[in-house]
Amino acid sequence: MEFLVTMTTQVPDGTTEQAVQEMRSREAARAAEQGALWRPPLQPGEWRTLGLFAAADATELEDVLVSMPLRAWRSDAVTALAAHPNDPAGRPGTVAAVPGSEYFTWFTFAIPLDADARSVDDAKAREADRTRELAEEGRLLRLWTLPGDARALGLWSAMDADMLNADLASLPMIDWLEIDLTRLAVHPSDPAQA
Repeated sequence: MEFLVTMTTQVPDGTTEQAVQEMRSREAARAAEQGALWRPPLQPGEWRTLGLFAAADATELEDVLVSMPLRAWRSDAVTALAAHPNDPAGRPGTVAAVPGSEYFTWFTFAIPLDADARSVDDAKAREADRTRELAEEGRLLRLWTLPGDARALGLWSAMDADMLNADLASLPMIDWLEIDLTRLAVHPSDPAQA
């Protein structure tokens, strides 16, 4: 299973800068053994990380999260991710990500109640074709199903927000999607950066 973990750290008042740096060093060493990490946009003084973790189940994930030094100062919000039929992971023909920034997209499908089943099936088939093309171009990196009704999470790579918006606009189901977008920054403890 894969999990998206939103990690929010609150350094206790009175903690010395040396103690903070020591904790961060230990966290970086432990994080190097884990999944991918990103920084969402942050407010001044805010420590927040988005992490992608693989674990057999929620109990194993908790064991991993507890083993990370910053857990002493951190709260975690865990979202279980499920396989999406259009996820490009492991699919032959995918290429490396395009250079630029990575983005998360949270999709909520809002298919009209009066839409006929044939039109919906056709749009879904064209959506699968288009997501495959975007993956082959290194633009769509991953796609998961989220808990709840008709929700998905995508990991994208784009030169800039205009390029990403053009990619999103090219999705056949765009008129039935509500999209929340988060630009991600490289996390200094991300294992891919090691």
